[in-house]
Amino acid sequence: MNKEILRERPDDTVLQMLYGPLLESLLELNHGNAARAVELLRSADSYTGSDTFVFYTRAQAYLRARKAQEALQDFEQVRKLSVVVGRWMQLGPLARLGQARAYAQLGDENQSRQAYQDFFALWKDADPDIPILREAKAEYAKLQ
Repeated sequence: MNKEILRERPDDTVLQMLYGPLLESLLELNHGNAARAVELLRSADSYTGSDTFVFYTRAQAYLRARKAQEALQDFEQVRKLSVVVGRWMQLGPLARLGQARAYAQLGDENQSRQAYQDFFALWKDADPDIPILREAKAEYAKLQ
């Protein structure tokens, strides 16, 4: 379906240069191809602007590709944009969780613990059965 939409709207620059690569990168991530997902989103750099979802997706791809330093930068961009832009605000706390995971990959347990604690503080009223929260708690417990 993605290719069909791209063919139907060849003059739509935002679709061709930003959302097309974004959709393709999400598909690549779902198929375990993190490096290809990063590559696709790099091509959208000039058009990313303040789209926190693009930064978040690329940060996730970096994390899965074990490029924690790059992931940290994009997760930080998500956190900043979530406050300033307000769009996709729910990604701010998830970006903090991503940072916790990136710090863990880098072996920085203190920063990782702090980021997990920040995430838990933001989600203190969340349903404890939400899968991502359960995963985060299990990951945090391994740091102890």
